[in-house]
Parts: sequence; C-alpha cells; structure tokens
Amino acid sequence: MRRTLSTAVTAVVVAATATLAVGCGAIDKALDCANTAVTVAESVEDLQNAASSVGEDPTQAKEALDSIEKNLDEIEKSTDSADVKGAVGDLNTAVEDARTAVNEGRAPDMSAVNDAASKLTEVCSPA
Repeated sequence: MRRTLSTAVTAVVVAATATLAVGCGAIDKALDCANTAVTVAESVEDLQNAASSVGEDPTQAKEALDSIEKNLDEIEKSTDSADVKGAVGDLNTAVEDARTAVNEGRAPDMSAVNDAASKLTEVCSPA
C-alpha cells in the first residue's frame, strides 16, 4: 500500500512538473514575443522620426529598418503561433515597402508600418 501511494504521489509530482514546465515555456515565449514587439515598436518610432529627413540623410531610416527586420526574424524563429507569424509577415511586407521608398529617396508610408506594428503588438501581448 505504501509503495503504491509513493508511486502515485511521484506520478502526480512528475505530471504537475511537466505541466508547469510546458505552461512556463508558453508564458516565456509570450513574454519574449511581447518584449521583442516593444523593441520593434521603438524601432518603428525611430523610423518615424527619421522618415522626414530621408532625402537628406537616409542612414537613420535604414538603421531603423535593419533593427526592425532583425527583431522580426527573432520573433518569427521563436513562435509557433499562426497569428504572430501572420503579423510578422505583414510587418515584413510594410518594412520592405518602406525600404524601397528610402532607397529611392522618398519618405516611407508610415501608416502601413504603424498598422502592421500595432497588429504585432496586439498578437504578442500575453493574455
């Protein structure tokens, strides 16, 4: 009886630990996504600030675009969420369009970048 109880307690502890580990992993991923989304939002703000002077000096805008792309790669590699991957894809498209504009000496369309960044922030927010 004692051995059966001990085995049952051990099984419960192992199951609880596994559940917590999986749960914590999901929480960690969500927090990583949220933290990286904040960093992306900061880079979008940098891009917004640099957008007006693209004709004179596109360097800051290009650096902001590089930073956004790096962070999007990080988010994409660390998630299994279809919603997050969709938001990352939308923001990547907006960033590509913005980069084309910057390379042509034009101010990027920030509305597309801002909309996509907002969507990413929304889907990365921990529930």
